[in-house]
Amino acid sequence: MLQPARWKTLAAWLAVVASLVVLLPSVLPPGARDGLPEWLSAKRLQPGLDLSGGAGLTLKIERSDIEDDRLLAVVNAAGQSLRSAKIPYADLAGSGREITLRINDAARVEEARTALSVISGTTVTAAGDGTVKLVVSAESIDVAEDEAAQTTLDVVRERVSQVGGVNADLRLSGRDRVVLQVPGYSDPQRLKDILAQRGAFSARLAESGVSVQQALEEGPPPGTEVVYTMGEPPVGYLVRRSAIFTSRDVVSAEMVLGTDGEGASVVYQLSPDASRRLAEATAANVGRTLALLLDDQILAAFEIAAPVVDGRGEISGDFDAEGAANLAVVLRSGSLPASLTVVEERSIEPAFGGASARAALFAVGAAGLAVALFMIVWYGAFGAIAVLALLFNLLLVLALIALSGTPLTLPGIAGMVLTIGIAVDASVLIYERMREETANGRPLADALATAFSRTFSTMLDSGITTLIAALVLFFMGAGPMRGFAVTVGIGIFTTLFVTFTLSRWLVWRWVSLRRLTHLPRSVRTGLFASLHLRFMAIRNYTFAASAVAALAVALLVGVGGINLGIDFTGGSLLEVRARQGAADAADIVGRLDEANLGDATVRVGLDRAAAMVRIPPQGGGENAEQTSALVARGELEAAGYDIRRVEVVGPSISGDLISAATIGMAIALAALIAYIWVRFEWQFAIGAIVSVAHDLLLTMGLFALTRMEFNIGSIAALLTIVGYSLNDTLVVYDRIRENLRHFRQMPLPLLIDASISQTLSRTVLTAATTLIALAALAIFGGEIIRAFAFTMLFGIAVGTFSSIYIAGPVLILFRLRPDRYRLGGSGNPAAKA
Repeated sequence: MLQPARWKTLAAWLAVVASLVVLLPSVLPPGARDGLPEWLSAKRLQPGLDLSGGAGLTLKIERSDIEDDRLLAVVNAAGQSLRSAKIPYADLAGSGREITLRINDAARVEEARTALSVISGTTVTAAGDGTVKLVVSAESIDVAEDEAAQTTLDVVRERVSQVGGVNADLRLSGRDRVVLQVPGYSDPQRLKDILAQRGAFSARLAESGVSVQQALEEGPPPGTEVVYTMGEPPVGYLVRRSAIFTSRDVVSAEMVLGTDGEGASVVYQLSPDASRRLAEATAANVGRTLALLLDDQILAAFEIAAPVVDGRGEISGDFDAEGAANLAVVLRSGSLPASLTVVEERSIEPAFGGASARAALFAVGAAGLAVALFMIVWYGAFGAIAVLALLFNLLLVLALIALSGTPLTLPGIAGMVLTIGIAVDASVLIYERMREETANGRPLADALATAFSRTFSTMLDSGITTLIAALVLFFMGAGPMRGFAVTVGIGIFTTLFVTFTLSRWLVWRWVSLRRLTHLPRSVRTGLFASLHLRFMAIRNYTFAASAVAALAVALLVGVGGINLGIDFTGGSLLEVRARQGAADAADIVGRLDEANLGDATVRVGLDRAAAMVRIPPQGGGENAEQTSALVARGELEAAGYDIRRVEVVGPSISGDLISAATIGMAIALAALIAYIWVRFEWQFAIGAIVSVAHDLLLTMGLFALTRMEFNIGSIAALLTIVGYSLNDTLVVYDRIRENLRHFRQMPLPLLIDASISQTLSRTVLTAATTLIALAALAIFGGEIIRAFAFTMLFGIAVGTFSSIYIAGPVLILFRLRPDRYRLGGSGNPAAKA
């Protein structure tokens, strides 16, 4: 029966209405949103950095700082415990995770061990000579690191909000990574400046009885240390370790411009308790030097002329307005529990992000319009119904993206284009099956009911294979590509939902209203029905040609290698645009060479004023990469270029991405093959393996031949190609399996030929619509997404070839036995279901 269940139709229309309500805040202007309920206005489509511009940083919490702080805390606790127990000790020292000391009275060693055992997170051992050792457990450091991560989020959020990052997205990635994205923010360097400072602010008295030189030669007296000023040349001071006040005591800090309007200072106010301590300390030490320290460096040092009774102080020095404002932000927000190192930066100038958004939306519109015209030309009214269902599908996708809180990125828009292809594939499968059933004499309504019923299993298999690839890509955690994975994953579910509810209802209503009993003439795909090509007759030639091509690609990749992007090698990438005239690649290379940044490469795009500048890894760790990008930025801005996009990937991130990409690809392929093995016979799984290997190898050959950059977006493209190729292959395999049950005596090569011919319309039309959509994305989607779309174009063309000329012949090569599918055979139960 063609008419769907009423509850399904009602649920589908309710979902469409709910999607419109969810998307309402995203399409209304800001002023019109004021009257909406908070629960509704909170869920809006948020553009990612590549669409809105802004600053994106990944910061590493330095575990060494946490270990040092934990060690110092245990040292202090050990000394306090022994003093409280009045046990004399000496030589208390710590290094790494071990603290050692010597008990002066050997008879009290056991008593000392008992007193020290109350210190949490440590194990205590004692030797007969009075030596006691405490070992800080790794578990206690892990706990401290987890606590530090939460504190870090709070401090970073506070600092970013104080410099205008009100819409910042902040999250933990793993145990020691903080991912920060600030849409619309145009000054990523300021973010890096305020986050590079740990912010440990304190006031300490300087000691004058021992000179700095003597302290360096003989060691500082107990309870003191030598620190240096920030300026050039640095000046050393011997100061007490104990602080009069710390950053926890600062209740306010403000930047104050100098009277001449050029200099700046920071005025801070202490809490009442800290003000009292400062008043007592300064009253007792008039004439001595008080040093103000930030992160173990002296900000300012001055002689105490009189007691400071109001808890108010001023830090003056060689500050400009922005430097003083940044210092005030650091003092107000409190200190970080550990230093932060920028290990990755992906920042885009907001105007460039807006231009990318407009280009991407135009590409989606062009793709949708082209696909709509194509479907209407081939299927008439049924094509119009498919287009209407596609609009409902995209509406649901956008609404679910808004509800999930996932930012809409350029790769996410590419995922929407792929969703268009998936949705059109479902309609083509149904309509082609409808055409076959009517050609066999069935009434149109019955043919459509059979088409929807038979297509569901094929669509489910195809959806699961694509979903596996999307899930692997999501859990790889590859920045913006998560948006691609989320969009594709949502698109799979919405396509199945819309196709078998709304599409079915719309088709039923159309057939009922028009009282159609036969296939309308507007359905034009009958020209494929008369084709009975002998695909398997040339299988030896296609196999040989594919083998030669694969061997050539293997040699090409082995000799020339792949042009790995900074995602996998580390380094910096800057997209620049000349303020006047065309970009001069030779001049850019020369300037960067003079700055000792290595062998930079410059590529001028279709827009002759724009260029991509790639700086090789510097080999000095994360900070070296940041420094090289900063130097390059300064050189190019001075040379008349505007910086539109900056990407900096440190060695730790590139290493993680290599591991994630390798493991992710392996898991995805294993899961896909396992699924096919369960759903089909083992010969089908082998055929899928060979087809996928063929597609991946030839696509890698494309990268080797064109020298296109291979980055994390390329991994996404490869996984999508794998999913598409398997979808195409499964459609053919599903028809082969069906025909094996009906044509029991037909030779396998002829049966495969018939199955491919029966699905040829679907193969050609689906490939055509998907290629049209991707071509629009490649032409109009902008420079950032062009390589991704071009790779997809090539991969889908190769995948279409392999689903016919590789997947089919493998079944013959491995002697698929038709008798296993005949009645009474011992075939796979899943295959017989």
